[in-house]
Amino acid sequence: MIGHQLDHSKMCCTKFSASCACIDRVVMKKLRLLNMSQTLYFLAEKKPAGRDFVFLLDGSDATRSGFPAMRDFVQSVVQTLSVDDSKDRVSVVQYSREPAVQFYLNTYTTQGEILDSVRGLRHKGGRPLNTGAALQYLSDNVFTVSAGSRRLEGVPQVLILLSGGRSADNVDAQAAALKQLGVLTFAIGTRNSDSKELQKIAHSPTYALSVSEFNDLPSVRHLLKSTPDIFFMEITPESPTIPEFKNLARLMVSSQVYFKCSQLLFSCLFSVDTAKKDIVFLLDGSDGTRNGFPAMLDFVERVVEKLNVGENKDRVSVVQYSIDAEAHFYLNTYTTKDDIVGSVRGLRHRGGRAPNTGAALQYVRDNVLTSSAGSRHLQGVPQILILLNGGRSSDNVDTPASTLKQLGVLTFAIGTRGSDSAELQRLSSDPSHALSVSDFTDLPSVQEQLSSVMSRLNMSQTLYFLAEKKPAGRDFVFLLDGSDATRSGFPAMRDFVQSVVQTLSVDDSKDRVSVVQYSREPAVQFYLNTYTTQGEILDSVRGLRHKGGRPLNTGAALQYLSDNVFTVSAGSRRLEGVPQVLILLSGGRSADNVDAQAAALKQLGVLTFAIGTRNSDSKELQKIAHSPTYALSVSEFNDLPSVRHLLKSTPDIFFMEITPESPTIPVDTAKKDIVFLLDGSDGTRNGFPAMLDFVERVVEKLNVGENKDRVSVVQYSIDAEAHFYLNTYTTKDDIVGSVRGLRHRGGRAPNTGAALQYVRDNVLTSSAGSRHLQGVPQILILLNGGRSSDNVDTPASTLKQLGVLTFAIGTRGSDSAELQRLSSDPSHALSVSDFTDLPSVQEQLSSVMSRVLVRSTPRTQTVTAEKKPAGRDFVFLLDGSDATRSGFPAMRDFVQSVVQTLSVDDSKDRVSVVQYSREPAVQFYLNTYTTQGEILDSVRGLRHKGGRPLNTGAALQYLSDNVFTVSAGSRRLEGVPQVLILLSGGRSADNVDAQAAALKQLGVLTFAIGTRNSDSKELQKIAHSPTYVYFKCSQLLFSCLFSVDTAKKDIVFLLDGSDGTRNGFPAMLDFVERVVEKLNVGENKDRVSVVQYSIDAEAHFYLNTYTTKDDIVGSVRGLRHRGGRAPNTGAALQYVRDNVLTSSAGSRHLQGVPQILILLNGGRSSDNVDTPASTLKQLGVLTFAIGTRGSDSAELQRLSSDPSHALSVSDFTDLPSVQEQLSSVMSRVLVRSTPRTPTVTGKKVTDFYIPKS
Repeated sequence: MIGHQLDHSKMCCTKFSASCACIDRVVMKKLRLLNMSQTLYFLAEKKPAGRDFVFLLDGSDATRSGFPAMRDFVQSVVQTLSVDDSKDRVSVVQYSREPAVQFYLNTYTTQGEILDSVRGLRHKGGRPLNTGAALQYLSDNVFTVSAGSRRLEGVPQVLILLSGGRSADNVDAQAAALKQLGVLTFAIGTRNSDSKELQKIAHSPTYALSVSEFNDLPSVRHLLKSTPDIFFMEITPESPTIPEFKNLARLMVSSQVYFKCSQLLFSCLFSVDTAKKDIVFLLDGSDGTRNGFPAMLDFVERVVEKLNVGENKDRVSVVQYSIDAEAHFYLNTYTTKDDIVGSVRGLRHRGGRAPNTGAALQYVRDNVLTSSAGSRHLQGVPQILILLNGGRSSDNVDTPASTLKQLGVLTFAIGTRGSDSAELQRLSSDPSHALSVSDFTDLPSVQEQLSSVMSRLNMSQTLYFLAEKKPAGRDFVFLLDGSDATRSGFPAMRDFVQSVVQTLSVDDSKDRVSVVQYSREPAVQFYLNTYTTQGEILDSVRGLRHKGGRPLNTGAALQYLSDNVFTVSAGSRRLEGVPQVLILLSGGRSADNVDAQAAALKQLGVLTFAIGTRNSDSKELQKIAHSPTYALSVSEFNDLPSVRHLLKSTPDIFFMEITPESPTIPVDTAKKDIVFLLDGSDGTRNGFPAMLDFVERVVEKLNVGENKDRVSVVQYSIDAEAHFYLNTYTTKDDIVGSVRGLRHRGGRAPNTGAALQYVRDNVLTSSAGSRHLQGVPQILILLNGGRSSDNVDTPASTLKQLGVLTFAIGTRGSDSAELQRLSSDPSHALSVSDFTDLPSVQEQLSSVMSRVLVRSTPRTQTVTAEKKPAGRDFVFLLDGSDATRSGFPAMRDFVQSVVQTLSVDDSKDRVSVVQYSREPAVQFYLNTYTTQGEILDSVRGLRHKGGRPLNTGAALQYLSDNVFTVSAGSRRLEGVPQVLILLSGGRSADNVDAQAAALKQLGVLTFAIGTRNSDSKELQKIAHSPTYVYFKCSQLLFSCLFSVDTAKKDIVFLLDGSDGTRNGFPAMLDFVERVVEKLNVGENKDRVSVVQYSIDAEAHFYLNTYTTKDDIVGSVRGLRHRGGRAPNTGAALQYVRDNVLTSSAGSRHLQGVPQILILLNGGRSSDNVDTPASTLKQLGVLTFAIGTRGSDSAELQRLSSDPSHALSVSDFTDLPSVQEQLSSVMSRVLVRSTPRTPTVTGKKVTDFYIPKS
């Protein structure tokens, strides 16, 4: 209705060429009705938009007698809902061993249809009761857009679980996942249920209800009758928001909201407990602070004396850093003030060159502010970081500082005269939290100031808020185009801002205002928390001076707002539910891309108005704006008063959109993958037999088998070697026999960091037998005899992120702090006097392993394919060390020759150049220049950097953190290929393994070009693959066009060859042949593979076996039915994933070619299909599941990439009836694919001198 009025208004304005007063009235009305659809908070409308109800019913054998009562309960609730007017939706799922959907949220649209379906429900039966798997299924398949969920539109999601017994599997991770999705869960059980388990599953323990038996369900039914009309939420730093209900009678006690549900009081007051704080001291221990270090320790001691230390009160950690960082003790190490003070007094100055403050902040983020290290950020306890710094950082601090701000960490940066004051402000959570003293002996002068702030710490520094009756106001950010082109119009822009500010309620602390001006880069004029009165804001706005500069990088400016302005530290109250409004005034087209950045603001819930002039790009403004109707236009900035009144009205209704995180893989704790990593260096020679005995004893306790526990053993010293992999042996005897035959490796002090990385890259992989993708717990047991010779932090952090449970067992020669950093939890760092004492920790280890639950989250980022490629982003990393001085002109010429082949002027390709030696230096970013001429001019002017040593690892890390980023112009998140060309003239002085792996994970295609002085093995590690090392670059064709090409498809037919399909098999082959006849087969066109399965699977031919239609058809005609018992469809899907949809088998998913799987199935699977089906969905595979009357329709829907892709025929002879439907969808498919590294070939050169052709 509003859209219709707006369109009509535009017509009348055009017709009469008037001042658009008609638009004014309509948009004012629209603003009054406005829902902040993109914000993380909503107040309920008087008439709610509805709710999505999902009932999860225990259909196991134990509930057979109670099932009619469960069915009656569902009916009684449904009768109270508003289904017929399209408000409420309902889904029912029944489960025992596995879940089965009775109907989805979008299956029925009337109450009558739902009631009819519920009345017809039949008890499922089966055992055991896998509640965890059922909850995971709901996350992956029911609370989704395709299944009818309106979660992303802000519609409340309600789950009502009726359970009659304890779950046979673990529910923790799955329940947490639903909470992260914002699902409000009621868990209703009987006397046979586990009350603690129900409390874990429920939204909060008070939402876990109990009845004696299911016949008593009417006693709790009334709890769900009332329409929830007020919602509020508790936000944790790493999870989306969780709506909560007001049930039945509402009690308002001051500003606190309680709920009365029968006799149950929902005390839903989850405010931050400011009586508790987690405080981390980060001390600069570099050479420059040696004299001041005692004063730093005194300062820490004095602050601690003021705290209320205790396990459930204040917690303290101390970290010291120079080149790298080390935790002296964690937040959960000590629970008394005396212990902390005693430890602080015993600290020794670390020493080391200029400090790497950025790396230290990242260390604190990854290793200290974590639950395992004692951080209580997930419980809403304030996180405070106090940095004592004596000099400018040697590395970049912006990204890690921004990360801490996003987590809501309150950072105080205290520096001396040697510090960089601007850097301290960037490090701090708020510029006012950057404090300075002449030297560290003056620290007492800031202690009172620090204590004062900490003592009054309130919600503004936390990720929690309570709902209030009335919105607290709005946060307005004005983003002003200050480029050269707007110089004459700037006074009018300034006047416009003033006129809007005059209408706001600033003085009563409701509204806040920030102004940012930008051209090439943004500059904050003032933040949302800089001024608290209207007068101060108006004075500041009047004094604004035009910035000037070019080009106009609107995308970078929007990104800057996300990272630095719409944040708690900058005064944003977004997490408290306060509406966030951005008003952009732009006078021209952006020189950089705005898509990803605009989308990011929408995800944050920012309501954006984009106002442009005749020189602006209207389509670009529409992309940026909250919706196209919020993109406004004036002839010139002097006409801004004509749109001013659009912003006068107060938006008073808000709701939320939550961006889903990656789903969590269900854990199968009946199986474990265990890797023993044995220190085989010289120092462990005597203890090695005892280490082998320990391994043997642990293995004896395991349940070894291909589908049970698997074991691998790796030994290391300088480098690592796998003695056998997880899939080498399948019996206990074979493993024990191999262990008994091991010989001590020997070698100097151990490189534990490199060994961990080796395990990550070579052992914990599918090809080596790891089942982490199936959710099987991954356990690493390290036996270590001494301190590592290399850095362990990055590889240890990588393993933690993968969900690997690491136990680090050391001797008296080990470094106990290092063992704690290596372990997945500090409590998993165990110690013995020497290895002969290992039996003393075996029982402890076995006990923990027996109850381990590992959460493993796939971290894929998806991009949507486009018909036309957007280009490529090229980054050149040039060795500028002393050793390449004479070769530098040739390197420069090479860069120019490549740039001349690129399509820069039509905005397809972008280029950045970085030079490095000890540290990297950016010559220009990907968004610095927009023409080939500008890039070539800059490259010609490059001067050799010089310096030593050559730190290639640090340079690669810098690229990950600062160049392959949205703010630096990278379009990686838009699916644009990222190409790195490294020109290196020598061996790196630092380690490159983790950094190279990080770039590969980002999807960067790396070419490593070296000289005779380079280390070929090192280059192979860095490069995308060993064949990408050394190139004859003058003849290298960079065919890096890897956007999705929907003119090509990779199609895999997966045929059920079990006994039940014998009669229908000829019809299946006919169907395959008919589909193939419709394809455009060719090596660079459509490719086809056929796989047949029953108990196990076998590929008849791969995607790269045949390149002509005739060959494929001929092979299909010759296929014979396989036979075998009931089909293992789950294993077959995994087989396709691991063996067919791979580059070596001809899959082109890395080039963005759509991956299509067509399953022809004749019966229910004998194994579980959920995990492998979910894995294929995450990879972007489009799966069609076609079944017969013997198939399980609910299973087919779970197998398919979308429930609508589950097709059914009476028997296989009816397959022609679905062929047309299948072809139609395939012809228009756009597959979402994960950006990974594409493929190019090259030839060897031996020097940087490359003759021009």
